[in-house]
Amino acid sequence: MNIVLTGSIAFDYLMKFPGYFQDHILADNLECLSLSFLVESMVRQPGGIAPNIAYNLALLGEKPRLFATAGEDFAEYRDVLERKGVDTSGIRLIPGEFTASFFANTDLANAQIASFYPGAMAAAAGLSLTELGGEPPDLVLISPNDPRAMGRYVSECKQLNFPYIYDPSQQIPRLTADDLKDGIDGARALFINKYEFKMIQNRTGLSPEEINHSLHFSVVTLGEEGSIIYQGDVAYRIPPVLPEQIKDPTGVGDAYRGGFLAGYARGWDLETCGQLGAVVAAYCLEQEGPQGHHFTPSELVSRFREHFDDHGKLAELIG
Repeated sequence: MNIVLTGSIAFDYLMKFPGYFQDHILADNLECLSLSFLVESMVRQPGGIAPNIAYNLALLGEKPRLFATAGEDFAEYRDVLERKGVDTSGIRLIPGEFTASFFANTDLANAQIASFYPGAMAAAAGLSLTELGGEPPDLVLISPNDPRAMGRYVSECKQLNFPYIYDPSQQIPRLTADDLKDGIDGARALFINKYEFKMIQNRTGLSPEEINHSLHFSVVTLGEEGSIIYQGDVAYRIPPVLPEQIKDPTGVGDAYRGGFLAGYARGWDLETCGQLGAVVAAYCLEQEGPQGHHFTPSELVSRFREHFDDHGKLAELIG
């Protein structure tokens, strides 16, 4: 399947705090909140939602196309992605800008406090899907990005008859109710987590039934509770795959999306797609950073079959 991924490209600065944030937040003094956390470690990792998803798709044999903006410091990152099998020809470098940066501090409960500097991402609205070369995409993923870019890609997908999945997640607070309704209206599917699903309902006034019945399907991730996939009146509950250890939660949702889309690209049923997403998410949790994990197709299939019955479908991954 010809999959085009739009969204942020970033470097992740990941820090570890050897305590609990909640122990240092005074609920009665939030109006004058002033905190500084001395961290015990920091690493710089390649990240950003679009390449994180692309990385996981590439691990599963797909060759996704990235369509986004990056800064002058992107050259080494591009080389790494290309070596993994990701098509980066749709990335535009913005002169005089750094690639976007994500700063995340994680405590012992895996709670995070994060900041995001957009950098070159702020120019993403200057990219048009009409510039895509080659065959028209079979699927476009519209994931968190500059809000103007997200709106543009929704409009262009509708104009160009490109099927798209809408994934507003982290940008929901920046999008208007009309933006969200427009993104959902006409989308093939919606990807969000449980909290974001509630936010969309509150912002738009739409009920869960109205949202789910307007789409082919919607995927709601539930953290430690797994995920749930809605298709009309049917709901598939996907249990989590417990990781052998938890090193870092950054990028776990992107790993799930990559796994899900790899199954979807092969025409597998939605339940199997969700189960594949759960397995890939567990691999991500076990390593530092959103692209620190790796597995061979045989390793993935073996681990999948420890938890789920694929009815022979995953043999396709081994070849």
